Amino acid sequence: MKKILFFVSILATLAFTVVRIGSTSVLITPSSKLLIKGKTNISNFKCEFNVLKLKNPIPVFFEKIDDRIVFHNTTLILDNVCFDCGGKGINNDFQDLLKSEIYPQTLIKLKEISQDSSNENQILAMLDISIAGVTKSYQMPVELKGNESLLIEGVLNLDICDFNLEAPKKALGLIVVKDIIEINFQLVVKEY
Repeated sequence: MKKILFFVSILATLAFTVVRIGSTSVLITPSSKLLIKGKTNISNFKCEFNVLKLKNPIPVFFEKIDDRIVFHNTTLILDNVCFDCGGKGINNDFQDLLKSEIYPQTLIKLKEISQDSSNENQILAMLDISIAGVTKSYQMPVELKGNESLLIEGVLNLDICDFNLEAPKKALGLIVVKDIIEINFQLVVKEY
C-alpha cells in the first residue's frame, strides 16, 4: 500500500522548482461528505450529496510550475438529483433553484493549488464552479489530514446571485432563502 497519497506527494514537490508533469486517479470514499448549507429568514437547511453516486475513479492530470501545481481537466461532476435536502418539497425547490431540468450537473474544476504561506497545514485551491450554466472562479483554503487516506476539508461561501439564480420564496413570500450558501466538504480520497 502506498505510504503517501496523491495530494500529499504533490505538496511535497512544492519545495522544488523543476517542472513535473503527471497523472493519476483518485477515489472519493463513502465516508466523505459534501453538504450545501443555507438559511431562510426563519430557519436553516442543508442538502447532502450522496457520495456513493460519484463517478469514481476521478482522473487527475497535473503539472508543477514553480511553487504551484496546475491541474488540467480535473473535475468533480455532481449530478444535481443526488442532493437530498430532507424532503420531497425542499428537494424539488432545490432542483428548481439549480435549473436542473436544463443544467443537470454542478461541476467543480480544480485549476491549481499552492501552499498557504500563513498556515503550513493548508493549501490554497483555485476552483472553477459551474452552476446552472454559469462558471465562477474561487480561491479557498483547504486543510489536509491523514496518511493512508487523505481527508480534504474546506468551506466555501457562494452568493447564488453570482450564478443568476433567484432564491425561492415560499408561503406567499413570507419564507425567503438567503442569497449566501455554504459548500462544506470533507472528502476522504485514496489514490487509485
